[in-house]
This record gives sequence, structure tokens and C-alpha cells, in this order.
Amino acid sequence: MNPLFKKIKNLQSAACVSIILNTHRTHPENEQDPINLKNLVKNAEERLYKDYDKRFVWPIMEKLNGLLETIDHRENLESLLLFVNEEVAEYTRLAIAVEDRVVLDDNFATRDLIRAEHEQEAYYTLVLSKNEARLIEAMNDKPVAEIKGLFPYKNETLYNTEKVRRHTGDSDDDLTREFFNRIDKEIHSVIKNHPLPVMIIADERNYTHFMEIADRKEMYMGYLNKNRGDENAKPHHIIEDVWEKVHEINRDRNAKRVEGLGQAVGSGKFLSDYNEIWKAIGEGRGQTLFVKKGFFQPGKISENSITLTDESQRNEKGVYGDIVDEMIELNVSFGGDIVFLDGDQLEAFQNIALVTRY
Repeated sequence: MNPLFKKIKNLQSAACVSIILNTHRTHPENEQDPINLKNLVKNAEERLYKDYDKRFVWPIMEKLNGLLETIDHRENLESLLLFVNEEVAEYTRLAIAVEDRVVLDDNFATRDLIRAEHEQEAYYTLVLSKNEARLIEAMNDKPVAEIKGLFPYKNETLYNTEKVRRHTGDSDDDLTREFFNRIDKEIHSVIKNHPLPVMIIADERNYTHFMEIADRKEMYMGYLNKNRGDENAKPHHIIEDVWEKVHEINRDRNAKRVEGLGQAVGSGKFLSDYNEIWKAIGEGRGQTLFVKKGFFQPGKISENSITLTDESQRNEKGVYGDIVDEMIELNVSFGGDIVFLDGDQLEAFQNIALVTRY
């Protein structure tokens, strides 16, 4: 789970400002980003002064403007999200496209943080050889960042003692497994605060040895049988190599989930009415919530009942800009899962459906 999502998902207070916008990775396109952001901040300021006393708004705007000064737009990805209220001032970058908007509610609009982990394929790639291991965080076919510090992890100590160990009967395979065991432990320490599945690029022999020693085999999603050889390869070339395989694995996984949706329709463990879904999720009965990609629905919640509203009412006080976002957050808080689907697979179900646990 995204660390920022964990920090803000349960925060409740007046005037939680979420500013969400598409950005650009490259120059000169990213010169537009600070201009677009300032326009959205102006929109947020006008709405705050409209709905709240100016003495309440001043410190929030001070936090928001202070946050703007910390953002280096040369580092932008596909989108930028800002979250500010009386206590919090945070921003994050995502490698997914979003809908530009300002959300002013009693909690933060976290849907895109969840989308980044569920709708898109977020993962790490471990580039593995007997000499070195590199770890790269990626989103779809693009690298987000190469992990530095403990990585790249080089096989220096083990090879320095290799001749001695061979004289005592240790094999090259034993040395390799020992090196791989250290890598496995370092991966755990690096990604524990932001866990994502790990894809491995390695030749078949090294992959086999690595999986023999891995403590938590389930976090490794698969491997691409390839020895890159070039330890100086650029991250975007590495991710280009592995992306098709990652997409294939996740496509197969989601296909099985859609099969489960079809089975649930005939078993009584299926809901598509908004109020029935909301009630089931609140009771902890939500297993998998299916949502059409790019679908947003404004609405109100009163006495635990949902009333859908027109798009034109989204920015009115008391209206949630996206009622689906509230459902997603609540289902995740109860340990439920989210699947975002392309196409018209959910058209018959108002673009949203819930498979219940019972």
C-alpha cells in the first residue's frame, strides 16, 4: 500500500484540499505544469473563502503555498497530487494519467493513489546476475526510480573468498546461493514500507537458485529468462524488456478475477446497486470491488444512504466529488480488493459491481 495513502486515508477534518493534475516528464512540456498548478490552487483558494471563515483559511493557504515552493517540476511524472489541511501538507507524483480537479471535502481524495497500485501495473524489477543485483521501481512500461543505497548490490565479499571456499569443498552454486540469500534479505528491508510484487530478469539457472533461497516466494511474480549482461543498462531499457511479461502475468490474473465476477452473479454474492454496495462494504462483506477505469460519480451520503448527483453539483458543499472513491477507501480499509476494468465489461452494472465474501 502506498505510504502516503496509509498516512492520510483515515484523516477527517474540515477543508481537506486535494489538488490533482496531469504533468509532464520532459522539457519544454513541463514548463506548463507550474502554471496549471497555480490555476488549480487559485480555484481551491476561491472555494475555501466561499465556504469557510477567512481566519480558518489563512493557515491552510499558507501550508499550500509553502508546499508549492518545495516542488521541483523537472522531476515530474505523469501526474502530481497535493493534499493539504490544517495538519497535513504532502504531495506525491504518480506515473498514471488523472483527471485534473480540485476536491474540497472532509477527507482527502485518495482514489488515484489506489489506482496507481491497482489499475496500473506497479512493480519492482530485480536485475539479477552472479556479479550484481539492481532494483528498479516501475509503473507499466516506464521506470519510476532505481533504488539506490543498498542497491546496486555487488558480489564483492563472496568472490574475494571464492578460491579459499573451493579448496574447502564449497561449490560455485553454494557461493551463488549465499550471495542471492543476501540480496533477498536486502529486498525485504528496502520495500517493506512500499511493498509491490517483484519481477526478476535473470537466466534460468540463476532464477532457479534464487527462488530456492527466497524467504517469501509469493512476492516474486515471475521472471524473464534473459541475461542482460550489460550492468550499465539504462533503467528504461530494462523496463522495456520486462514490461510485456509483467503485463501478461497481470492480464491473466485479472482474467481470473473477472471469471469470479461472472460466477458471483449466479451465486448471490454479487451487488450492483450503490446503496447495497455501500452497506455491504460497511459491514465488512466486500471482497472485490470492480470499477470501470476512468469512471467518477458525485453523490451525497446521509444517514448511511447514498444519493447520486449530477456532474454539475460536484463542487457543491456536502457533495462528494466521487462517491466511488469513498467506496474504494472503505473496502480497502476492511481488507477488500479493487479491480479496475477497461471496456464495457461493467456497462450492465452501472460501471461498478461488488463481489461479497458471503
